[in-house]
Amino acid sequence: MFHVEQRGPDAEPGGTVAQNARVSDRCVAVLAGGLSHEREVSLRSGRRLAGALRASGLEVREWDADAALIERLRTERPDAAIVALHGGEGENGAVQAVLELLDVPFVGTASSACRRAWDKPTAKAELARSGLHTPDWIALPHTTFRELGAQAVLDAMVDRLGLPLMLKPDQGGSALGAQVVRSAAELPSAMVSCLAYADTVLAERFVSGTEVAVSVVHDGAEARALPPVEVDVPGGVYDYTARYTQGAASFHCPARLPEDVLDRLRETALQAHALLGLRDVSRMDAVVDEDGRVQILEVNVSPGLTDTSLLPTAVAAEGSDLGAVFAALVERAVERG
Repeated sequence: MFHVEQRGPDAEPGGTVAQNARVSDRCVAVLAGGLSHEREVSLRSGRRLAGALRASGLEVREWDADAALIERLRTERPDAAIVALHGGEGENGAVQAVLELLDVPFVGTASSACRRAWDKPTAKAELARSGLHTPDWIALPHTTFRELGAQAVLDAMVDRLGLPLMLKPDQGGSALGAQVVRSAAELPSAMVSCLAYADTVLAERFVSGTEVAVSVVHDGAEARALPPVEVDVPGGVYDYTARYTQGAASFHCPARLPEDVLDRLRETALQAHALLGLRDVSRMDAVVDEDGRVQILEVNVSPGLTDTSLLPTAVAAEGSDLGAVFAALVERAVERG
């Protein structure tokens, strides 16, 4: 369920820039699908984005990220590509590196920065070094548990971080394999779930509070944060089912938080975007804890664009149009070359 406060175009600084993006005869390739665990979500994002771009007047080709992609890019070269892939090669920089190799302009972050943001422990370390808050954590590969004894390692993890814990794969998205662990007895099965999606487990101290997502988009040369979206889930865990099942979660935009906290959320999202070297569009997932601190959970380089995704909710809340926002980003990519 969505609770969106519609705002006129003058309510948000710069809010009309994307809406008034030049509609052109550009040909855009929307890349979606792929072979990651998030293939179906990516296809849904790609279909919605393609429809929005066509409504803005662009010619759109919807291409899967498969063995035919490079030949298509060479023989049917688009003016620009948009990576609507989630997980795997769509977020770890692999597809972006291929686009760079072929000199195809694309909307989104460069391959090197994608790799940095994709690896959650690396990104968290960079954010923490810069003074931003992120839950205390430890990342351990599967081999550590096997070679040093799983129970001894788990005991040390609980001694250091306490309970409850959030266990998640060190790479990946859509909360696949992520679980809240409230007792030591739940740890072994949670570990197995994580290791089904990655070889390294990221264990974070669980932070109670208000879960919020803040998307960042570029208008011209400037990045700006969209209205923060509050996520309200019965049971408190925003897992895969809650993310992509209509009605499983409620969204409030702007988030039901004091104005100074909303300002802090926007500023933190912009700082994280810049610190990680991201470009065009990103989404910060965070929790505002009981002391009002913004605790960054992760930053995504390819935010979801489905009917239940958070970036489109924020776009609608400020009175903008998803197709116009991405049409402006296409122009930015083409100008960048």
